[in-house]
Amino acid sequence: MKADAGAGAAMLDVDNLKVALDADAGLVKAIDGLSLSIRRGETFALVGESGCGKSMTALALMRLLPENGGVTHGRVALEGQDVLALPESRMRAVRGGKIGMIFQEPATSLNPVMRVGDQIVEAIEAHTALRGAAARAKAIQWLGKVGIPEPEARIDEYPFRLSGGQKQRVMIAMTLAAEPDFLIADEPTTALDVTIQAQILDLLKQLQREQGMGLLLITHDLAVVSGMAHRVALMYAGQIIEVASAAEFFAAPKHPYARLLLRALPDSAKRGEALAAIPGTVPALSQEFSGCRFAPRCDRVFDACAGTRPALIQLGAHSVRCLLFAGGPHPNPLPEGEGVGRQILASPGSGEAVEPLDLRPLPLADSGEGRALAAAPLLEVQNLSVRFPIRKGLLQRASGAFVAVDDVSFSIAPGRTLALVGESGCGKTTTGKAIVQLLRGQAVIGGQATFEGQDLFSLSGGALLAARRQVQIIFQDPFASLDPRMRVFDILEEGLLALRPEMDGVARRASLERLVDQVGLRRDALQRYPHEFSGGQRQRIAIARALAVQPKLIVCDEPTSALDVSVQAQILNLLRHLQRELGVSYLFITHNIGVVEYIADHVAVMNRGRIEEQGTAGEVLLAPRSAYTRTLLAAVPRIAMAST
Repeated sequence: MKADAGAGAAMLDVDNLKVALDADAGLVKAIDGLSLSIRRGETFALVGESGCGKSMTALALMRLLPENGGVTHGRVALEGQDVLALPESRMRAVRGGKIGMIFQEPATSLNPVMRVGDQIVEAIEAHTALRGAAARAKAIQWLGKVGIPEPEARIDEYPFRLSGGQKQRVMIAMTLAAEPDFLIADEPTTALDVTIQAQILDLLKQLQREQGMGLLLITHDLAVVSGMAHRVALMYAGQIIEVASAAEFFAAPKHPYARLLLRALPDSAKRGEALAAIPGTVPALSQEFSGCRFAPRCDRVFDACAGTRPALIQLGAHSVRCLLFAGGPHPNPLPEGEGVGRQILASPGSGEAVEPLDLRPLPLADSGEGRALAAAPLLEVQNLSVRFPIRKGLLQRASGAFVAVDDVSFSIAPGRTLALVGESGCGKTTTGKAIVQLLRGQAVIGGQATFEGQDLFSLSGGALLAARRQVQIIFQDPFASLDPRMRVFDILEEGLLALRPEMDGVARRASLERLVDQVGLRRDALQRYPHEFSGGQRQRIAIARALAVQPKLIVCDEPTSALDVSVQAQILNLLRHLQRELGVSYLFITHNIGVVEYIADHVAVMNRGRIEEQGTAGEVLLAPRSAYTRTLLAAVPRIAMAST
């Protein structure tokens, strides 16, 4: 149930905002004429693909643009006051106090050398009258509100001791504890499991009701938008291309881009078909556009689209930037839905034509269990336990142990996918890292992980190096896992140099060029640095790095959590294609149940370090036996499709 939007004048009014960045490729027009207004108590959702300008919009509103960027035109008024005209000394009081922001990447937004409690207390003392013990008590209260277990103890932890989802919750607590009048939430639930996500969204709704807080919600999770937003703006290539009430947007989207995004959402109903991945990528914003920016990827394109810049056309309360609604003729219109569902692996200009892929997975109710059992398991985990020593005192002597994973067993057959789901902090990522031997020297590991007859935990030297080629991992946080001093080409080539020494330089370059095509990046991305990409684009680089050495098993740790729905569809199609062509297996760690419904053959549900329930996808998702699993599935957000 959405909170009622407050009536009256706009709390935030943005008029014709333009932002430019001085980059090596030239002047990048990251935001080109953006206008929006948000009333008190209203949730306004800004959605669109990674690289469209959503996060840049948030940074512009907060006056936190990078050094090479600046606002070139427009006005941003908060309750009538133009924040762009304020001196920085006055802006510091506005930033955090009147306008709060939850950033997209908590791992890089939290200070790694400060305890999380100190960071929250710092925000409270800077923007409220509370000090000392009272500020700390409020910090503990907010950690509890956002679902951090044992907040009295966790307040003194450093960020590296927390999971990705827990770090995100700390960021949310830090922002909300300052009690801002207006909140910008940039992907606030990306790293959260569904139960905590529901808790955070309910908390935001409650604050809106109690304080009349305005909320700009930036997200690629359309199910969250459906349940939270009063109005929706769809952004593409620096421009808003559709604005409507949430009910009308989901019931009758008008822009071809909106239709394709909605059809790209994974769920159990699409297990027998390829997802509707939109071909190509968002265009470079350093170029001058002579026509519609979406035209090269549009399934309804016609001649006029190439040479006419569409204006934002008002259709009652619904606005759309598309020549289909400009009143002119549309010769040879495509039937509704034509061109949707075709997966194109090559990006425009790559010179490759790729046929549509046969990506039909098994039906959810028939997981092919007999076929999976016919082959010996590729990976068999037996009684896995992971214990981290608890060190105290000046000499940091071990005074106990924290049990992160306790007696976990499962197996994965060749060419199959096991989804490992559960709440943040339950041990999913620790399980994955233990299997790929990334916890040696950090934790005490018990049990066995047998890969093709070899116990991974007993390998060393050359045998361990050979196993690393066969078992790769896609990390949850792409920014933290990519070396900021290396170009993308060097990052991807590093694995080939170490694990595929038989390849020469020409073969390596050709392989990497094909690889960036496959994951939906332009080939010029190879010569750029990680900081030049959006969060979703960095995740694609991380996926390409894992795929580069052609492993037999990939541990996918939230590989699509940072991706918008179109790129998520492209990546899921790609992973299924690789599985069919190469027989690669996946341990798929995720909190996105829609993705699990689409891709998983088997599902294991973790809770507090133990397997709560496991079985075929049909057994677990359609007829869960555990009360915890039922609670988890009940918290999954679904798009509420209004009747037309």
